[in-house]
Amino acid sequence: MPDTLIRNGTVVTARETIAADVLIEGERIREVRPSIPAQAAGNVIDATGLYVLPGGIDAHTHLDMPFGGTTSADDFETGTRAAAFGGTTSIVDFAIQARATRMREALDAWWRKAEGRACIDYGLHMIVTDLGKAGLEDMDDMVREGVASFKLFMAYPNVLMVDDATIFKALSQTARNGALICMHAENGSVIDVIIARALAEGKTAPIYHALTRPPRAEAEAVHRAIAMAEIAGAPVYIVHLSSEDALNEVRQARDRGVPAFAETCPQYLLLSIEELERPNFEGAKYVFTPPLRSKDHLPKLWDGLKHDHLQVVSTDHCPFCFADQKTLGKDDFTKIPNGGPGIENRLQLIYHHGVNAGKLSLNRFVELTSTTPARLFGMYPRKGEIAPGSDADLVLWDPNAVHTISAKTHHMRVDYSMFEGFQVKGDARTVLSRGEVIVDSGRFTGKPGRGNYLKRAARGGAWK
Repeated sequence: MPDTLIRNGTVVTARETIAADVLIEGERIREVRPSIPAQAAGNVIDATGLYVLPGGIDAHTHLDMPFGGTTSADDFETGTRAAAFGGTTSIVDFAIQARATRMREALDAWWRKAEGRACIDYGLHMIVTDLGKAGLEDMDDMVREGVASFKLFMAYPNVLMVDDATIFKALSQTARNGALICMHAENGSVIDVIIARALAEGKTAPIYHALTRPPRAEAEAVHRAIAMAEIAGAPVYIVHLSSEDALNEVRQARDRGVPAFAETCPQYLLLSIEELERPNFEGAKYVFTPPLRSKDHLPKLWDGLKHDHLQVVSTDHCPFCFADQKTLGKDDFTKIPNGGPGIENRLQLIYHHGVNAGKLSLNRFVELTSTTPARLFGMYPRKGEIAPGSDADLVLWDPNAVHTISAKTHHMRVDYSMFEGFQVKGDARTVLSRGEVIVDSGRFTGKPGRGNYLKRAARGGAWK
C-alpha cells in the first residue's frame, strides 16, 4: 500500500480544529501538520473544503443476532459495509452467552460470524446471562482475550435478565479486572406485570410496547445499577438511555463523583412515542427497547449530550425487516422483534441536528461519536484520534453535502428506514480504514473480511 497524503483539509478532533495535512504510512498516521509536501506520498487526496475526522466508533450494534425466533437482518458483512458508508470505521458488537454455557463458546461463535465478513474493525462485548460456578473466572479470561466490557440485562425475565446478586458479583469482578459493565436498565419484573395486564385487556397494538415500559421503570433500574456499582467500587455504563428520568439519575451520580457513564441513540433524540401509533401496523417499525418517549424528553437528552451528562451516541443497530419479521407480532406487541436500523445514519443525523442546529460544537460531535467510545472501551489512542501512531481511520466529511435518508438508497439490509425522508446536510465523502480507502463518493471500494478483531484493553483505575 503506497503512503497517502491528505492535503488542504481541516482536521477536527475532540480537542481542536486546525488546518493541517495528514500523512499516512501503511495503516498508521505518521504526521499531522500544515504544508506537508505533496511528494511525501505516492497517493495524494485533496480535502479542500472538507473536514478530516477520526473514523466514527459505534459501540452498540447487534449484527447477526438471534432474537424472538428470528435473526437481525444485517450480518457482519452488510452491517459493517453500511456503517462504512456513514463514516463509521469501528464497531463493538455483542456476543451472547447462552445459559449453562461458558463465555468462551459465545466468543468463538461471534468470531465465526465476523470472520471473512467484517468490512471494518470490530470489537466484542460479552452479554452475561449465567455466571454459574466458573463465570467470574470466565470474565477474567475474556479480559485477556480483549473483551474489556460485559453487558447485563435488568429486563427480559426468563430470557436475558439476571438478578441483582449476579449484577453485583459481575460489578465486583470488574472492579478488580478493570473491565466495564454495560447495563440495560429497566425494571423487567415490574414491566412484565404491566404487560400481562395490557394483554389481558386486549391491548395488543405496537403503541402498548411503549405504554407498558414507563420512564420510571427505566429510571428506577438506572438508580439501582448505579447504587450497586458504587457499593462494588466499579464504574458502570448505561446503554441506550431514553428518558429525562433516567438521565437525572446519571447526572446526579456524576455530580457526586461516581464513574457513571451513559449513551443515547439518534432515535431517542429525534423520534417520539407518536411513531408507534402509525396506521397499518407501521408502528411496529419503531418497536425497540427502551421505547420511544414523549417529545418533551428530546431536548433534555440533547442538553445532556452538550453538558457531558451523556458521553456517547451509539445506534443499538438491530434491524428486522418489516415485511416478514416485524409482522411476527401482528396480533401481540410482545412478539414484535425489538430493534431498528441506524448504523449508516448516525453521523449524518447527529451532525445535522446537533452541529448544524447549534446544539453541539464540532469538537463535541467528534468526542461523542468517536473519541469517548474509544476511551471508554479500551481502543484509544489507536482509534478515535488523529495523531502520529494512531490507526489511519479517517473520514473526509463534506459539510455542504445534502442527503435524503431513505430505504431506497441506504445500504443496510432492511426494508425501511426509521428516518425515512429526513434531509441532512453534511455527509461522508471518503472513508479510510487503516489507511485504505473503503468508501469514495458513494462507492464501496473495500472488501468483506478486511476488518480486524480489536483486542481492547481494560482500563483498571483510569476511570474519570
